[in-house]
Amino acid sequence: MPPRRPAAGQFPTITEVLRLPVLAEGMPRVLAGESQLDRAVRWVHVTELLNPADFLEGGELVLTTGMPYPQDASELRGYVDQLADVGAAGLIVELGYRYRKVPDELVAACRARDVPLVELARGVRFIDVTQTVHALILDAQGALLRRGRDIQDIFTALTLRGADPEELVHTTAELTGAPVVLEDLTHRVLMCELLGRPYEPVVSAWSRRSRAAPTPERITPSGPEGWLIAPVQDHRGPWGRLVLLEDRLSAEPDPEHVLVLERAAVALTMARLAGQAWWERRAHRSVLRDLYERRFRSPADARARAEALGLPTLGHRLFAVVIRHPYTGTEGDHDERIAKALTHTGIRALVGETAPGRIGVLLALAHASAWQPVAERIGRLTREELGPQAVVAIGPGVTDLGGIARSWQEAEQTAEAITPASPERWFYAPADVRLPELLGVLREDTRLQRYAERQLTRLIEHDGRNGGDLLPALRAYLAAAGNKSVAAKRAGMSRQAYYQRLHTIERLLGCDLESGLQRTSLHVAVLVLDAGEATVPDA
Repeated sequence: MPPRRPAAGQFPTITEVLRLPVLAEGMPRVLAGESQLDRAVRWVHVTELLNPADFLEGGELVLTTGMPYPQDASELRGYVDQLADVGAAGLIVELGYRYRKVPDELVAACRARDVPLVELARGVRFIDVTQTVHALILDAQGALLRRGRDIQDIFTALTLRGADPEELVHTTAELTGAPVVLEDLTHRVLMCELLGRPYEPVVSAWSRRSRAAPTPERITPSGPEGWLIAPVQDHRGPWGRLVLLEDRLSAEPDPEHVLVLERAAVALTMARLAGQAWWERRAHRSVLRDLYERRFRSPADARARAEALGLPTLGHRLFAVVIRHPYTGTEGDHDERIAKALTHTGIRALVGETAPGRIGVLLALAHASAWQPVAERIGRLTREELGPQAVVAIGPGVTDLGGIARSWQEAEQTAEAITPASPERWFYAPADVRLPELLGVLREDTRLQRYAERQLTRLIEHDGRNGGDLLPALRAYLAAAGNKSVAAKRAGMSRQAYYQRLHTIERLLGCDLESGLQRTSLHVAVLVLDAGEATVPDA
């Protein structure tokens, strides 16, 4: 049976080498370093010298008959230390020439340094071993070079067409088949592609785990979880890191994964140098929209994602805030200004555009904190940054992100209801939505439109034909809660003239203005009409 060839771009592991027929004939038996048999074999080196480190560069599988081994145990330990320090993949000892049994001292030394040690009970031709393994290695290197060109072409094309960071991160995950995270220097997860995995087990406690994985000088497994990490820079220097989360711990990274990560990190750096910005804001927008639209699999997933982005949730009350502002068509400006203003206040929040003319703010406040002063501060900052027409609305607080969508909807409905006629406040809560605001929200409902038109059509048509002022007179009467003297004064008419208009209104509408129920019905109709959107529906 022909030897199994490694996957494209991969060096054979010690386990794979031991399965080759040329070595299987020697009846190999592993004596030490069993947990390291997935080490990549970058070359095979035959030596009978006691100082092999002088001729090794790391990754070699050393073949020997044990001829030079001394009897002194300390010298045997020194020999193994050399192999371990230089990073040799492992050691294979053929029995028969010097030993009938591998010395216990050599086994103990290899176990102490976790160096794979294999004995061959039968003799094999070392030249056949080296030729077979080197053929596999050279084939793997050739495949890696070809794959490297393909990977470079992929990321070059993405860079030339200005691909956004989300696409670059997604492509990295697709090419490697592993979760990929883009974080900034403060270890906040700005973007991630988990390939269908839930967020909670992947990004939970991210900051603590990430700080335990330093950025190595070259891409090698880092930290207790064996992450592959590549730095991302911008014109000011280091900006963040691209992290590949392998599914299994391995002493040696997959060379193809290293190539992908390197090219992706360069593409992300080029994107930042080319002027792409607002990456933090893009991340906030994505999480806010996912929360509002309930796209997370579970509250645990939502909590893990928000905390990985820097928002504390446990032990906090969470509030959804909606800022309505005049939309100018310039994305990435208004929410950035609000976010920068909040940064100087110490308020912990996610901030991002959720729709044209809408900015979402997700607040995290300690349970003992009062939310009203924070909402007022946001209102003041919003007016300073976006002008007096901006409206700030806050939803009810929740203790779990699973309920934040409801808070968001109430804040959105409150922001939508506020009109220029509403009492001026720094912020609005759902309790501030009165009947005029509620009818303003419902003004598109054709049932309300029909109702208003049925109640007031005759009055409106009379004013149109005669240039009259009956509708203003009715509006003043309703605003004065039926007090005719106050209404006449507000309308700027004599009481006699005003009373005559009220009688005309009653005659045209066939109603009794002294009736509280009928007066309420007309008041609702006038408020719907004043919302500015009521139309006469087709009969």
